[in-house]
Amino acid sequence: MDYNMLIENRIQDAIDLKEKFLKDFHLIQQTKEAAGMIVQAYKSGNKTLFCGNGGSAADAQHLAAELSGKFYLDRLPIHAEACHVNSSFMTAVSNDYGFDKTYSRYIQAVGKKGDVLVAISTSGNSENVFQAICQAREIGFTCVVLTGSTGGKMAENADILIKVPSDDTPRVQEMHILIGHIICELVENELFGQR
Repeated sequence: MDYNMLIENRIQDAIDLKEKFLKDFHLIQQTKEAAGMIVQAYKSGNKTLFCGNGGSAADAQHLAAELSGKFYLDRLPIHAEACHVNSSFMTAVSNDYGFDKTYSRYIQAVGKKGDVLVAISTSGNSENVFQAICQAREIGFTCVVLTGSTGGKMAENADILIKVPSDDTPRVQEMHILIGHIICELVENELFGQR
């Protein structure tokens, strides 16, 4: 196998997907609208919760840290958290109610009307993330959903659905973190001024 060629192909795949996203006015607008919804939530005294599984859980935690700590600006922290970071809660709920209930119970415990849920799933079909969206909508959250090309079963419950136009999981995950970083920058700019 020619590993140089493999490396070049993967880099080109990532570039091609970014160019496809860049040329899609609808996806650009959805990204801007998602940031606007999060800004409005903070201006109203609300918070942002993130959830996902595996690499998407890592992205959820990463993006929550960008908002709660800082992105570019040295500014006050804002309330953002990933639903999975309390391992005692996660394991207790998984043991007592099943893994599918972990995020929905967390949202039920800490969420309030006007909060935002950012749900991340490459397939759009992760059951625990789907149930989190359903619970969040019942409470009165705004739901921003990041998926791959189909949106899966989460599509119908999203206020904003950002479907990365690919079914290649690693490339979709790379786009999710880029989209998340852009949203964090827009939110920070609106709340605290541009750098």
